[in-house]
Amino acid sequence: MRSIKIQAPATVANLVCGFDVLGMCLHKPFDVMEVRLLNEKKIIIHSADGYPLPENPAENTAGAPLIEMLYEIEDEIGFEVIIHKNIKPGSGIGSSAASAAGAAVAANLLLDGKFSNEDLVRFAMFGEKVASGVKHADNIAPCIYGGITLIRSIFPLDIISIPAPDLFVTVVHPQIEVRTSDARQILRKEVLLKDAIKQWGNIAGLVAGFMKNDLELIGRSLEDVIIEPVRSILIPGFEEAKDNSKEAGALGGGISGSGPSIFMLSENEKTALAVEDVMKNIYERIGIPYHTYVTTINHQGVTVIPG
Repeated sequence: MRSIKIQAPATVANLVCGFDVLGMCLHKPFDVMEVRLLNEKKIIIHSADGYPLPENPAENTAGAPLIEMLYEIEDEIGFEVIIHKNIKPGSGIGSSAASAAGAAVAANLLLDGKFSNEDLVRFAMFGEKVASGVKHADNIAPCIYGGITLIRSIFPLDIISIPAPDLFVTVVHPQIEVRTSDARQILRKEVLLKDAIKQWGNIAGLVAGFMKNDLELIGRSLEDVIIEPVRSILIPGFEEAKDNSKEAGALGGGISGSGPSIFMLSENEKTALAVEDVMKNIYERIGIPYHTYVTTINHQGVTVIPG
C-alpha cells in the first residue's frame, strides 16, 4: 500500500478516579486521516478542512510521532498526512491523541505492521507532549488498543486491556476551551493520605466493576476526591449536569480528560438519551453553546476506512 485512510476515535481519559492511568475509547466523534508514503525522509502535514493546524511536523500532534518513528527506520521514506479534524482541540475527548494515534497506526499499516501496539503508544506520546508538555498515555492507549485500558506504568510502558461492558456513553461538550496544560497547572502537588486511600479504593473498585460487569460497583466507584473538585470550577454547570444525569438514571461519570466535556455512563440507550436531554436543558438555560454525543464503547480503536 502507498496510502491509507483511517478514522481515529475520541477517547475519555481518567474515567473520573483514574487520573493518567485509565482511558476509554468511543465510537464517535472521530477524525479522518489520510496517510501516504513518500520516497524521501520528510513529513508533510495538511489540514483538509481549513482547521488551523501547525504544518511544522515537530509542532503538530500527528507529525511528532512520525518523526520519532522515522528515527527507527533505515529506509528513505516519509509520510504525507491529511487531517480532517472533527474532534476539536481543547474539548477534553482526546483530540491530540486521535491525531497522534491515528498517524502512528496508519503509518505502521503502510509499513506492514513493523511496530507493535506498545511501540505505537511510545511514538504517539510524543504527540501528547506537543499538546500538553507532558507524555501521557491515558488517551493514546485506548485509541490504539480500543476498549478500556489501564496504564500501569509509562516508564517502562505497561498497558493492560480491561474487559469493557457494553455501556452507553453520553458526552456534552460545552463550547469553551480548557487547555490540558492549564488544567494541569491548577492541580495540587500534594495529596492527603486519607484522600489517596479513598481514590485507590475507587480505582480498584472501578476496574473490578468493569471486569465483573458489576454495574452497581461501577457506579459507586465513579468518584474522584482529588482532581475533579479542582478542575470542575473551570466548567460552568458541571455539578448540576452530573447530579441531574444521575437522577435520570446514569451510573455516574464526570469530567472527560481535562474538560470541558462531561461524560456519563448508562446501562441502556434509553437512559443515555434521557441524560442527553438533561445536559441539553442545562446548557441551553446557561446560554453556553454545546455539542452532545450518545455513543458506545469502541472496542477496536483506530480503524481503516475501506475504499
